[in-house]
Order: sequence, then C-alpha cells, then structure tokens
Amino acid sequence: MDKNLAISRILDANLDRAREGLRVVEEWCRLGLENSNWAENCKQMRQEIAHWHTSELRMSRDTPNDPGVQLSHPQEEKRESINQLLQANLCRVQEALRVLEEYGKLYDPKMGSACKKIRYQVYTLESELLQTDRYQKLKRASLYLVTSSTENLLAIVESALQGGLTLVQYREKKIDDIMRFNMAQKLCELCHKYDALFIVNDRVDIALGVDADGIHLGQQDIPIALARRILGPNKIIGCSTTNPQEMEKAIAEKPDYIGVGPVYATPTKPDKKAAGLDYVKYAAETSPIPWFAIGGIDDNNVTEVMASGGTQVALVRAIMEAANPKIATQELLKKLTVK
Repeated sequence: MDKNLAISRILDANLDRAREGLRVVEEWCRLGLENSNWAENCKQMRQEIAHWHTSELRMSRDTPNDPGVQLSHPQEEKRESINQLLQANLCRVQEALRVLEEYGKLYDPKMGSACKKIRYQVYTLESELLQTDRYQKLKRASLYLVTSSTENLLAIVESALQGGLTLVQYREKKIDDIMRFNMAQKLCELCHKYDALFIVNDRVDIALGVDADGIHLGQQDIPIALARRILGPNKIIGCSTTNPQEMEKAIAEKPDYIGVGPVYATPTKPDKKAAGLDYVKYAAETSPIPWFAIGGIDDNNVTEVMASGGTQVALVRAIMEAANPKIATQELLKKLTVK
C-alpha cells in the first residue's frame, strides 16, 4: 500500500475514534452530571479535532477492507457502570490522540502539536471527572462496611452490595501479602460491578496495585501527604481519629474523610477506649469534611449515633456477622435515611 495513503487512513480512523469517544463523555457531562462547563469543554475539543478531519482524509477510508472492523474483545461488549463507561471512552480518546500526535507529524506538524495539546486537556478532564465522581459517592454513602477475616468474605460483601451498600473497606491483618493482594483484587472488581467504592485499609501498595478507589490510614500509618503522592490526586484518603486533637491534626493534613470513634467499645479495636457519643457530637459541630462514626455500632444503637449528629456510619460485625447481610444492610440503610 502507498505510504501516504496508509498514513491518511490511520489519521482518519483515529480522528473518528477521538471524536466518538469525546461525544460519549460529553453526553454524560451534559445530561448525566448536568455540568455545562465539562460538556462545553468536550464540545470544543471535538470541534477542534473535527477541524483536522478533512475531506481528503475521509476519502482515504476503506471500511469494507479494514481488518480492524472485525476485531473485538469481551470487555468491549459490556459496561458494568457509568464510571467504567467513562474510563473506557476517555482511554480511547487519549490513545487516538497519541496516534494522531505521532502520525500527524508526518502529515502536518501543526496537527501533531494540536493533538498533543488536546490530549493533555483530556487528561485533566479525566482527573476532574473521576475525582468528582468518587467524592460525590463518598458524600452520599450513609453506610460504610469495614470487613473482617472470614472464609466467605466475597459472598458476604456481595450480599451487602445487593442490599444497597456503596462503600467497602478491606481490612485484613492475618494473611500473607499475596493472598491479601488477590482478595483485594477480587473485592475491587466486585465493588465496581455494583458501582460501589472500594477502599483498602493501611496498605497503599495494595491499593495502588488493584486500582482501589482509595486508602484508609490509621494514626500510626504513613503520612497522608505521602499516600497522596503515591496514589495521585484522584483517590480517596481517609484517616482514623479518636479524639478532638487527632481530628484537628488529621484535617490539617487534608484527607477526604475521617473516622470518628470508637463510639462504643468493640473487639475490633480492643486496645482503644470508647470515645463515646460526645465525640460524635463534637464531630457534627466541628468537622468541615465528611466523617464516619465507627466502633461498636449496630442496628440497636445506630439511632443513638444519629441523634448525636452522625449521618454516616462505618461498622463491621453488624453486617459481617449477620445471618443475612443483604437484609441487615437494607435495615440499616432504612434507619440511616430516615429524616
């Protein structure tokens, strides 16, 4: 095949791919998020790419003889969530723009420069979209499950997800790293299947390795700033606090949320004295960021926590040890959503 014709076909295919991917993202920004700024940003990028999609390049197209038309992958045939759909199309746009940047240098150096600029704009849009999506889910999550060691962990978590749970933290101290990593990977996939956030306790390396939505740190873990540097700006970082002094220190380090507790004595934290409902009241009056009451909370005392100002709670045994995690989750969510 003529070299120039081949380059034209490559450019035509990737111009189409970039414009199509941007249109998919634009529709969600416009009608799903109702964010006119992001929608307009997508539209402007589409129009700038369209400027380079000349009739000359379109004429080079030969769809019937394009071997790529028949290529597919099972992962392309379904989407588990809006977030996955957006991620797939943003990646498609970025890959197409990289191709346009390189082959554009052969066709018209100005095209290469323009597509490079747009590619970085798409990276920025991706960061903003993912960060906002995660943070909005975090703020809406009234119930937060922290797992405990059990043989049927995946079944329990899936049952709770089926009951409406949208936020899960994987906490495991007793198994080898490779087993912990494998389980984190399975839980992450499971949570994302149900469009729920997945957080890893303590282990930033595992959170990074499985592409979790974030990390939860204790007072003795690595600094929040270091975790942010490792995970990047788009991941959620939470921090445990047990008193007003720890809360003040944690908030100064800019986590996305804090844990407040233990509210009641709990075998999960046998070395921690109960902070009590007074600390819940203090958080309700003081914390400028989302916070979750945690520690010994169950179906019997959750209304006390709510009466003290708690609107978001984290718990372990009330779901992990429930006879029916799905029903337990549904009952807790009913109580937490009572106005």
